[in-house]
Amino acid sequence: MTISLKFLGTLRHISNTSKLALSVNGALSVKELLSRLVEEIPALKQSLSPQQLEDLQSSTLILVNGKEISVLDGLATNLNDGDEVVFVPVVHGG
Repeated sequence: MTISLKFLGTLRHISNTSKLALSVNGALSVKELLSRLVEEIPALKQSLSPQQLEDLQSSTLILVNGKEISVLDGLATNLNDGDEVVFVPVVHGG
């Protein structure tokens, strides 16, 4: 199956791309996708590691087909052929 990935803002610069098509065999969750991404693009590890994203103060929103993963199954959200995953950096302030 093929998953379309989009990186916005600073993540686009860190990954050195704005779009990526990822071909995978078999089922894949968002958490498994993140593990694979940080292996393939080590510069993303600080922003996209599953441990980082489990933190409530996460610096990155993840959208699957336009829906934030917290309204789906979180990091356990299963991905399907043709899904689009968008990574959006978040800036916290006060």
